[in-house]
Amino acid sequence: MFNKNVKYFTTGEFAKICKVNKQTLIYYDQIGLLSPIMKDSKDYRYYSIAQYDFFSVIELLKAVGMSLKDIQKYMAEKSPENFLDLMQQQKDIVAKKRRELEMIENIIDVKIDLTEEALHLDFDSITIEHLPEATLYLSKNIEDSKEEQFTKAVSDFIDELDRSQLDTGYPIGGMTRREQILAGNYDNYSNLYIEQPQPREGHPYFEAIEGDFIVGYHVGPATTLGETYERLFKVMREKGYELGQYVYEEYIYDAVIKNREEEYVTKIMVEIKKG
Repeated sequence: MFNKNVKYFTTGEFAKICKVNKQTLIYYDQIGLLSPIMKDSKDYRYYSIAQYDFFSVIELLKAVGMSLKDIQKYMAEKSPENFLDLMQQQKDIVAKKRRELEMIENIIDVKIDLTEEALHLDFDSITIEHLPEATLYLSKNIEDSKEEQFTKAVSDFIDELDRSQLDTGYPIGGMTRREQILAGNYDNYSNLYIEQPQPREGHPYFEAIEGDFIVGYHVGPATTLGETYERLFKVMREKGYELGQYVYEEYIYDAVIKNREEEYVTKIMVEIKKG
């Protein structure tokens, strides 16, 4: 029987209040998650305003990734104590998601800044710059690795960055030892790296040596890198410098920005010292 002092809503009216379609409420009823408070002799469903809070909690739990099956399980064991435990669990999940979103926002900001900076670069220029100390997170040693080993090392490094939340939005670069550069093995990297502007404790880092670098840009595929290196070495010798301990390479424009490999741009930073 209807209680005359209580306002009841049809499925359509309640769906409008909840901002969902009727089929959602009908489905929730079918699986026993949220049933109408009563049905009349013609099998019309009616809901009360008191059920709105019930509905909103279901949507809240769904929003943080809880499955309908798990929500059903909780609903079958409802109690104030279980509700408090559930809310605390979901609060922890939300806090984790917020940290993840903040990290994503920081990555986007870095990529915006780097791309805006790249738009104003002269890719034909070769400059001598004093670079400040930068903290890098390194992959395991990959020098002299075969193609299959190199591919796995790249994959493992990316997985590691993701797992440890160390992706800062800066490009993944390659650092090459002086001996390999002098031998013309420009792509025989000793390690992969990614810059860490705010290093976190508990992770092994490599602090790039502060000092002077010859900085230039290679436009085109990796197969023609040697031509750009020769240009850099020519300037290095003319200015009276010698090759330092490492050379660092990182993409300015890659497949994310350019369709053709001929348009890729690699930044090359050659550590130098006075001869």
